[in-house]
Amino acid sequence: MNLHKLNALNIRNLIVNKKITTREVVEDIFRHIEITEPQVKAYLTLTREDALKQAETIDAKIQRGEKLGLLAGIPIAIKDNICTEGVRTTCASRILENFIPPYSAFVIGRIKEEDGIIIGKTNLDEFAMGSSCENSAFGVTHNPHDLSRVPGGSSGGSAAALASDMATLAIGSDTGGSVRQPASFCGIVGLKPTYGLVSRYGLIAFASSLDQIGPMAKTVSDTALLLQVIAGYDEQDSTSVKTDIPDYLAGIEREITGLRIGVPKEYLTEGVELEVREFVSQSIKVLEKIGAKVVEISLPHSEYGIATYYLVATSEASSNLARYDGVHYGYRATDYTDLINMYSKSRSDGFGTEVKRRVLLGTFALSSGYYDAYYLRALKVRRLIRQDFDNAFKDVDVLIGPTSPILPFKIGERIDDPLKMYLCDIFTVNVNLSGLPGISVPCGLSKERLPIGLQIVGRMFDERTILTVARALERDRA
Repeated sequence: MNLHKLNALNIRNLIVNKKITTREVVEDIFRHIEITEPQVKAYLTLTREDALKQAETIDAKIQRGEKLGLLAGIPIAIKDNICTEGVRTTCASRILENFIPPYSAFVIGRIKEEDGIIIGKTNLDEFAMGSSCENSAFGVTHNPHDLSRVPGGSSGGSAAALASDMATLAIGSDTGGSVRQPASFCGIVGLKPTYGLVSRYGLIAFASSLDQIGPMAKTVSDTALLLQVIAGYDEQDSTSVKTDIPDYLAGIEREITGLRIGVPKEYLTEGVELEVREFVSQSIKVLEKIGAKVVEISLPHSEYGIATYYLVATSEASSNLARYDGVHYGYRATDYTDLINMYSKSRSDGFGTEVKRRVLLGTFALSSGYYDAYYLRALKVRRLIRQDFDNAFKDVDVLIGPTSPILPFKIGERIDDPLKMYLCDIFTVNVNLSGLPGISVPCGLSKERLPIGLQIVGRMFDERTILTVARALERDRA
C-alpha cells in the first residue's frame, strides 16, 4: 500500500483500527522522499530519527490502549520560519543558517500534543518574502506538476511537499498570500485563518500585523482537522484572541442552499488569465447550481491593495529584521574594522537581494519626512480596504474569486521584475490587510495540466463557512 498517497483522516483511521502501524507510515513516506526530493527540493531539513521515535511512542500507546490525539501517526511538514526546539530553523537565510531554537512555536506544541509526527522543515522564500520560492538562500523548490515551474511562495516548500506526496499535512505562514498562492499553484488546499485565531508565538516575524500561521493539506477535511489542532488562545502571543473554537469538521458536509456568495467585480477582470477566469466562473456556476445565491458586489479600494501592502509589510519588516545585526545571534561577518562596519557587513552578507530590497523600502517609508506621506497614508487606505469587506459582508456570507490571476510561471521568468512578481498577490494581500480568513481550493487544471485555485473569503472567525463552501466545490469535482 502506498501510504504516502493517503490523506490524513484515512491514515489516522487505519492506525486507530490497527490495520497499519505508525512506523510503517513513517518509513513509507521517507522512502518516497528519498526518491522524490532530489527533483522537487521541498525540504531544507529532514528529521527522520525523531519521526521514527515519535512513531514508536504512538505505536506503544496503541498497544497499551491509550487515547490517541487527533493527528495520531500523520506525517507533517513545517515551514522553516517556525521555531522547532533542537531542530535547525533558517528562514531560508544565510543569516540564520546555523540557528537552532531553544524552544518550539505554539503550533508545534499543539501538533505534538495531538500525536502528529513532524518529518522535516520546508523551503521558503527568505524570511517569507516572495511569491515563487526562488528567493531561498539554499536553492529553488520546483512545482511537482511541472518541474520547470515555481510552486508559488513563500510557503512553496510546504505546498510542493504535499503535492508530491512527501507530506500528509503541512504548516505554512501567510503574510500576503503565502499559504493560499502556493496552494493554488500546487493544486492543494491552503487556509489563512483570521488574524489572532492561531498563535504567532515561535513564528519568526516578517510583518507582525499581517503574519498568520495556516494549515495546508490535500483535502478540505484534512485542512479542517489541522486547523482544529492549531487554533486557540495563547497567552504568550499578545495578538492571540480569546474566542470559542468550534468543531471545524462537524457540519463540513452540510448543504449550502441559500448561502449568499459575493463575486467582486474587481476580481474577474482582463488582468486575469483566460483559463483562470474560465475555471473560476465554472465554479461559481456550480455553487449556484447546488443552491447558493450568487451576487455581484464591489470592493472599490481593491486596486490600492498591492501598494498599501508593500508599504505596511516592508515597514514592519524593516523594524523586525533590525535584530539581525551580527551581535545577538545569527551570522556575523569575520572581516570588519569597527562595530558599524560589522553591522553593515553582517547584514549585507547574510541577507539576500529581496530581503535587502524590502528592508530598504521599509526604512525609506518610515524615515523622517516620508512617514506621513507613505506609511501613515497606507494605514488610512488599509482601513478603507477593511471597510469595503465590512460593507460587502452585510449582504453576503462569503466572497469568491481567483486565488492568483496567473498560472504557475517558469522558474526565472519573473525574478528580475519585482513589480511583476508582486502583482501575483493582487487577490490575496487585501485579506491579510483586513485580518479576514481565506482559503484556496483547487478548481481545475489548465490545458498544460497546471493547477488553478479558487479563493473563498469569510467574515472574521467564520472559518467554518469557508471550509463548508470549499468542501462543496471539492465534492463536485470528485
